[in-house]
Amino acid sequence: MRAFMIVTLLLVAITMALSLAHALELPGKLRLKEATYKSVQAIYYPGFTIGGFAEIGGIIALAILLYLTPYPGARFWWTLTALVFLVAEHATYWLVTHPVNNFWVQDVAVSKPAATFFSLLPRKQSRDWRDLRDVWEASHVARAGLAMLSLISIAVAATFFAGSE
Repeated sequence: MRAFMIVTLLLVAITMALSLAHALELPGKLRLKEATYKSVQAIYYPGFTIGGFAEIGGIIALAILLYLTPYPGARFWWTLTALVFLVAEHATYWLVTHPVNNFWVQDVAVSKPAATFFSLLPRKQSRDWRDLRDVWEASHVARAGLAMLSLISIAVAATFFAGSE
């Protein structure tokens, strides 16, 4: 169980790190002009897309860990809290971030599977690029906060209640 907890912590930490990286770029990226901003957006693919598998892995690992954790107890509730925060972080991606991604990659040569992926849930693109930028950037700040709360929650479960298995 301890080894699985470590793997779970690692997956949640990767998710938090990727979201936090985007959030920390915010002040600098807000100063960019349209052409530069659009060019910078293209560098995230495929790296961050591949890293996104940690989110799915983290959600699955937290769900398994929750199933294996005795109910009721503080460790169970901290694990559940971590799972809820990570699911909310991932939902923010699909509902807010992803619909804007298709706009950023429309002029980037991507593989057919990548093009299909980015075309899921497209957002109406009639707005000013700055509006799309603001939505995209704010979603990453929210995702970073949710992922950090998930990491803190599972760390509390792992450290403070490790002896109560």
